[in-house]
Amino acid sequence: MSRILKSDLFGRVVLEDGERTVRRDTTSARGWLLPLARRLARREARALSSLDGLAGTPRLLSFDGRVLRRSWVPGRPMQVARPVDPSYFREALTLLRRLHRAGVAHNDLAKEPNWLVTTDGRPALVDFQLALVSRRRGRLFRALAREDLRHLLKHKRTYCPQRLTARQKRILATPAPHTRLWRATGKRLYTFVTRRLLGWSDREGAGDRNLRG
Repeated sequence: MSRILKSDLFGRVVLEDGERTVRRDTTSARGWLLPLARRLARREARALSSLDGLAGTPRLLSFDGRVLRRSWVPGRPMQVARPVDPSYFREALTLLRRLHRAGVAHNDLAKEPNWLVTTDGRPALVDFQLALVSRRRGRLFRALAREDLRHLLKHKRTYCPQRLTARQKRILATPAPHTRLWRATGKRLYTFVTRRLLGWSDREGAGDRNLRG
């Protein structure tokens, strides 16, 4: 039995195999978006392969260039679970460090639906379509990794502000130069194109998990 979690111009995301497997299928993507849809799927496959089943991330099951299958991570998105336990954010910081040591920067952690609170109250990450994989971990990787951290701290400021340290507050106050440039130039255009023209909510895992919750 399977259930469609999301269907848009980039294809379908389906929960199948007794709610154990998520299938990202680009074969139904619109023709003019097919190259981008498959590029995003390749990025996710490469990131998940590099993480090799790291606890708190999905496990890559298969990818044939068109269809990606990964394990389902039981849990609720952050905006639904609203974690206030400081231990959640301590473990989330540890998860980020392990992610970065594996050479993966998630690059999309501003979105709360990409953070899960698992059934046992621990952090997990999903949706690695924009992830950067780098063995050398050069300047770009380090900048994106720092932004991963800053976005985690923004969520901590929302749900557990009393536990922010002085250093964490300084990080929050100093976004990376490319982030400041993005805010000033490209963000409005990106939002218009993806949400108004493409109908892409960019919130994978939010709707289906909200319904389940």
